Amino acid sequence: MDQALYNSLVDISDSPAARAGKADLMLDRARWAATVFDRYDRAATMAIVDAVAEAAHAMAGEMATKAVEETGFGVAEHKKLKNELTARPLVEHYRDQDFVNSRIDDARKIVEIPRPAGVIFALTPSTNPVATLNYKILLAMMTRNAIVISPHPAARAVSIEAATALARAAEAAGAPSGAIQILETPSIPLVEAFMTSPKTNVILATGGTPMVRAAYSSSNPAIGVGPGNAPVFVDATADIGAAAQAIVASKSFDNSILCTNESVLITVPEVENQLRMALKSAGAYLCTDEETAALRRFLFHPRGFNVEAIGRDATWIAQECNIRVPANTRILVTPITQIGVEERLSKEKLCPVLALHVAKTRTQALSQARAVLRLTGAGHSAAIHARDEAVIMDYAALVEAYRVVVNAPCSQGAAGFATNLAPTFTIGTGFFGRSSIGENVGPQHLVHWTRIAYNADRKVPFGNFQGVGRAFRGQLPTAPADGVPGTAPPRFAAPTPAPSAASSLDAATKDELRRLIAAELRDLLRK
Repeated sequence: MDQALYNSLVDISDSPAARAGKADLMLDRARWAATVFDRYDRAATMAIVDAVAEAAHAMAGEMATKAVEETGFGVAEHKKLKNELTARPLVEHYRDQDFVNSRIDDARKIVEIPRPAGVIFALTPSTNPVATLNYKILLAMMTRNAIVISPHPAARAVSIEAATALARAAEAAGAPSGAIQILETPSIPLVEAFMTSPKTNVILATGGTPMVRAAYSSSNPAIGVGPGNAPVFVDATADIGAAAQAIVASKSFDNSILCTNESVLITVPEVENQLRMALKSAGAYLCTDEETAALRRFLFHPRGFNVEAIGRDATWIAQECNIRVPANTRILVTPITQIGVEERLSKEKLCPVLALHVAKTRTQALSQARAVLRLTGAGHSAAIHARDEAVIMDYAALVEAYRVVVNAPCSQGAAGFATNLAPTFTIGTGFFGRSSIGENVGPQHLVHWTRIAYNADRKVPFGNFQGVGRAFRGQLPTAPADGVPGTAPPRFAAPTPAPSAASSLDAATKDELRRLIAAELRDLLRK
């Protein structure tokens, strides 16, 4: 991307009032759509969900190819699989969960009424643009929310095409116009306007740390995630051959673009040689000390990770470092002697380069795995290959991660595609990672419940709510021809609070927001 595009993204030529006006047009339309959507029954809702899932599945391959062409990240074949997994399988995982009808608990004398968030402002990354977009849109449709997508500028064209197709499919199936929208000309000031608007009900942030921090600093409710840096421990009790196959398959999947990929492989001396041989057999290239030093220099610079390497083939990275490797090399393995700030290869690497550290003992290995996540990636993911349940429990209890994948590829497993965890493209990092959610984010996080609670005294009778539905009285306004709705009657319109210190950012905070977001864009756009 050229400098002109970067300049457009940080453009502040519009007045704050003009930017707020642009945001208001889309948010008003989304709010109207959310108000209408809230009246749909479960059958109508699931018809829309299924239509969107089918559309996402049908264009999975085409969008995968276009994503790779536009961003230069990853492998089209693998992105196609991810795009498919965030379509039908995602819906099937949640099909039996009802986010539309009221729930009646006779024993506790409680009735629960679902309350959708309303308007979701969703940030999507350049690394998994279409899969994340599919996933967030389907979560919104399952819970009868409206969603406005802000695509990463490095994946703008493919994101707009995909979102437009899914919006058409949703509306053809009966969704309100404006339930799915996307910013076609995103800029940092415009994103700020959406983030801080009182008409945004929740921000669903997936992307780099600057974007997530910006979401949490907006004064609006936000669901965000932190970076990954998954350690994988291969214990002496593991099936070494199977472990090596799983690790190489995971680390090479979509050229390691998923934040759930294994970052540092830790093992013990008694199986080191066997593991090295198994890794080679699986397609890994074991680097010498000199080659490891060359990779370290190439992958990391004073500003951070070299974005030129993100999602690139192992052979391409090797060539850039003047390392001769076999043509069928799937990943590069770099032996390291320590883990910590001084060893940059023990940090997150969104490319098929895997650090290898041999601990002196199992106890030290577990401590080193904990250190990897404390360096970066706290709360995210970890993996272990072992057949001793006590070791697995010790490892899971020690590492500060909310997902510990056992005897499976971590890239797919932590995201719910090689395990029975919830399928997701937004990984909650919880208290460890300074996130509001520790589990894999799903539709349950986009709907809250009003609870009707009767007197607990058994002498006080509980009402009969079987067959009692929600009564919506009065008519909703019709959206004008331009798609921007008028003002809904007060009964159906959520109140818009007046600007205050809590709903607008002070100058210092806004400058910090702009600096954080610009830092990520500058790195990604410098090529």
